[in-house]
Amino acid sequence: MVIQVHTRQRDYDIILERGVLSRASQVIANPGHPFLISDDGVPEVWRNMLKNQYPDSRMYVFRQGEGSKCMETYQSILAAMLAEHVSRNDTVIALGGGVVGDLAGFCAATYMRGIRYVNIPTTSLSQIDSSIGGKTAVDMCGIKNCVGAFWQPSQVLIDPDTLSTLDDRQLHAGLAEAVKAGLIRDPGLFRIFEQDDYLEHIDEIIERSLIVKKQIVENDERESGERKLLNFGHTYGHAYESFYELGAYLHGECVAAGMMTVLKNKDIKERLGKVLAGLHLPVGFDADREKICELIRSDKKADHDTVTIVQVDEIGRGHLESWSQDDIRKGIGL
Repeated sequence: MVIQVHTRQRDYDIILERGVLSRASQVIANPGHPFLISDDGVPEVWRNMLKNQYPDSRMYVFRQGEGSKCMETYQSILAAMLAEHVSRNDTVIALGGGVVGDLAGFCAATYMRGIRYVNIPTTSLSQIDSSIGGKTAVDMCGIKNCVGAFWQPSQVLIDPDTLSTLDDRQLHAGLAEAVKAGLIRDPGLFRIFEQDDYLEHIDEIIERSLIVKKQIVENDERESGERKLLNFGHTYGHAYESFYELGAYLHGECVAAGMMTVLKNKDIKERLGKVLAGLHLPVGFDADREKICELIRSDKKADHDTVTIVQVDEIGRGHLESWSQDDIRKGIGL
């Protein structure tokens, strides 16, 4: 299946197909001399599958985890690209989860003022959400994604077979983003998670989630309005991640708790709580209110004394609200 994404920066294809990783070199057009980026959490079987298709290319492998999404790793990758004489005609190919995609995309966005990159996501989180849309970034000073750029990929290859090596925690955490997509835009997608056999529909879950994000990104590429809906659960979610030290909880786990924190509708909150329980995801954290408020004040979505929060009063219809710092401090169910 090919899903086309149209943006002002560039148009690109998402190829969603089991086994596509094994023939990436046939699918990726004119990569020049590609520079491959991955982390040591990506199983060797997938790294070798890609590397063997580009035997003359270097694969830079960094340590797995959110802690590696920093300026130090970013600079190290750029130095390696310079040492390999990567040119403007070459392509960065990212293989891995959200951290790999964010880092590789930011390196591609800034190296020689921007070169092509192809994203090959291997986790549920990255396949469902982070591999498309053009957001690239690193963390700094304990704040997630505060240094980055909008840089759309040239192509995205999604191979659901790579999910077979994910542990249950990683798989379920990534699915939190699909739950989010259903709540803000696709009621049918949310209903899949209310059934016991949701894992039998993983390809459909990925496809429907991508279509939700694609449509929103095409309408609002640089997040001036509608795209902010994709941040449902993320304002508190990012604060939880930072509060518990980056990497202690997975991104999807914090987004799950963040959605529960802001929801006002009791019926939707009850239904969401059941879905999250079925996915073994947290429904809340015992976090320090003042520290959470302070972290949210540093969030890139904050505007001085207010922050834009996504709310859902009807499943499939997310909307934006402006919350004061007092509203943030009170929270909903915090």
